[in-house]
Amino acid sequence: MELKYKRILLKLSGEALAGSNKTGLNYDVITPICRAVKRCADAGAEIGIVVGGGNFWRGRSSGAMDRTRADHIGMLATAMNALALADALEDLGAEVRVQTAITMTAFAEPYIRSRAIRHFEKGRIVIFGCGTGNPFFSTDTAAALRAAEIEADILMKATMVDGVYDKDPNKFDDAKKYETMTFTEVVNNQLGVMDSTAAALCRDNGTTMLVFDLRRPDNIYDACVGEKIGTLILPE
Repeated sequence: MELKYKRILLKLSGEALAGSNKTGLNYDVITPICRAVKRCADAGAEIGIVVGGGNFWRGRSSGAMDRTRADHIGMLATAMNALALADALEDLGAEVRVQTAITMTAFAEPYIRSRAIRHFEKGRIVIFGCGTGNPFFSTDTAAALRAAEIEADILMKATMVDGVYDKDPNKFDDAKKYETMTFTEVVNNQLGVMDSTAAALCRDNGTTMLVFDLRRPDNIYDACVGEKIGTLILPE
């Protein structure tokens, strides 16, 4: 099938990599995700991935720890996940590079936009670790930033829900799913899809985002070819 989106920024949560284990790495979950990503790459998609670190560390629940230090630990958690994803993708035969916003030259490249784009042009998947490299910014904000920097055709946010709802569909049977909406609506209605900084960054830079269900990993490929899944969020 023909790709609808050529250059993609995929946002994966750290929790998604843990599966039912809740913490750590679950390769029964990771391998199908990586298989779907490689399928997209094999079809010609240029793929960047931003991964969270919640399966190892959640800074906002770190108690009395200094927020900056807690966020630094979270950045290290995302680096571990980036390396794990790279390893799983390479086992499937994909070419991968890990770039981190914090310098870790022993096992990852520093994030350099032009180098990342060159990797895309050579057919490599690029995994971005360490968020933005700054405390007080979420990995959702990092995904919005990288999507703008690499001029991604779309930001794909893979979640554990099949789209955006007006209220929690796990708690309310009458929850309404949105087919399309704007980032302004996301912020104004406090829908919790992503933090307000990330939403504003997408809106201001003209980024389109698709929110879809990762529990079926093949949704990644379906999204790439333009199948109607999830919720499409438009800049305006």
